[in-house]
Order: sequence, then C-alpha cells, then structure tokens
Amino acid sequence: MFEGFTRHRIDVSQGTTINLLVGGSGPPLLLLHGCPQTLVMWHKIAPALAERFTVIAADLRGYGDSSKPPGKADHANYSFRAMAQDQVDAMAALGHERFMVAGHDRGARVVHRMALDHPATVRKAAVLDILPTLTLYDEANAQFAAAYWEWFFFTQSYDFPETLIAAAPEAFLRYELGPLLSSGVVTQEAWSEYLRCISDPSAVHGMCEDYRAGASIDLWHDRVDLNRKIACPLLVLWADKNPVWERFDMLSIWRQRAQTVTGEGLPSGHYLAEEVPDATVTRLRAFLAD
Repeated sequence: MFEGFTRHRIDVSQGTTINLLVGGSGPPLLLLHGCPQTLVMWHKIAPALAERFTVIAADLRGYGDSSKPPGKADHANYSFRAMAQDQVDAMAALGHERFMVAGHDRGARVVHRMALDHPATVRKAAVLDILPTLTLYDEANAQFAAAYWEWFFFTQSYDFPETLIAAAPEAFLRYELGPLLSSGVVTQEAWSEYLRCISDPSAVHGMCEDYRAGASIDLWHDRVDLNRKIACPLLVLWADKNPVWERFDMLSIWRQRAQTVTGEGLPSGHYLAEEVPDATVTRLRAFLAD
C-alpha cells in the first residue's frame, strides 16, 4: 500500500506527534480518515490522487500511529478544534500554509471545524458521508441511535467502553468492518493495520475521547458558530445506501453551514473510499482541480 509515499512523524504545537504519509506532486491535499480506521483507509485512492496532487494522508490524534494522550476532564484535547489544529500545524511543518482537505466520517468532522477555524488556510474542503454533528444530535431518533450506536456507547464515562472494547478488539472490529472484509471491500492488508492499531488500549481510549468530545465541547463550539459559514467551496459526498440519510436533504442542510456547496450521493455504503474508490476519486479530482 502507498507505494512511492514517504512516512513522516511531525511534532505539533500541542505536544502531539502526527503520523502521516506524503506522495505525489502538485497542489497539497490533506486526507483525514474516519473511525475505526486510520490513514490506511485512503490506500485505494491516494495513488490516483497523487498523480495530480501532493497527497498527505494523516492519522488523527488518538488514532493509528499518531499520539494518544489521556483525555482531559472536559475532553477539549480531543475536540475537533484540537484535531484540526494538529493537522494545520503538521501541514505548515511540511511547508503547506494553504491547502485543500478531504475527510471521511470523524475526519470529515475535523474538516468542518478546520474550515471554520482556519478560513485563510483551507482552499477547498470535501466531507464524505456526514452531516454536521449538531444537526445529527438535535435530530436523533431511534433509527439514528441504532445505526450510530457508537455515538452513545463510546461517550459513556471512562473507562467503561474502553474496558469492554480493549478486552476483545478483534470482535469489535469484526462487528464494525467484518462484512466488508468478507466481501473483499476491506483488503486483508488494510484489515491487519486496522486491527494492529485498535489492539492498542490507548487507541481505544483516544477513539472514545473523540466521541466524548463530539457529544460535549464540540457541540458547544458548533452552537457558538451557528451564524458562521464555511467560506471555501465545499463538496459533500454521501452514501446512497446509508439509511440514516433518507430523511435528510443533504445539500440543503450543508448550505446552511457553507457558502458554496456541491455534491451528490454515491452508490455505496458508509465507507466510500474503500467501497466505490473509482467514483470517489473521480468526484474528488473534478472538485479539487484548479
């Protein structure tokens, strides 16, 4: 995976080390993964994007091979604001003061916050298979709670979810990704990396802290910024096979949060970059082209 990419470990201003891979040439493009994955989730599309862009695929704080500090009482060090700052600092260390960014799942939520907090830094942004965190909590129903159970289990007090998941990390990962492994959508090589990383108890803690922040301090940040809109062009891609989206007008909701929004649903489940890599890379290339 990631042939021709080079690995870097960059110390950022918050005392965190960010693990990332760099490949290709052209305008800089940062890729941010979701849960329970790592930067490896981009392995099917990063080489194609690297034909036109300098691609930086990074592990978020708390995930993969990036730092996994203990969570603070208010979970602020796992907020999307803190995670976004990590990545802005890492990109600056690589010489990229202004760049484009695409994220999936939790990484897309970091992209949302990054575009708000760093409007002079983010040229274009793409979010894959999310709606704003505040929208989903405010509109939660039984269907959402059943499909997005992590939003309610991972947020339980330390260290209840950590203890259960760390006791059986492979069983947890199989529940999340097992069908995609069986079908070949998630490759064996990617699976091995996901399992290696989630088998670290500190990664389980980082994952839970990410969700605890999402249910607390991140909601406060979002409420404060309800009257602000993302200034850069925003691409929204979502999974047509994700039943949670059936009751939402995806583009209409994002147009309440961003000035310029385009996007479409793709014939996929939640994991767009691994399930429909060709369609995903085609849409990203068209949007990101200068």
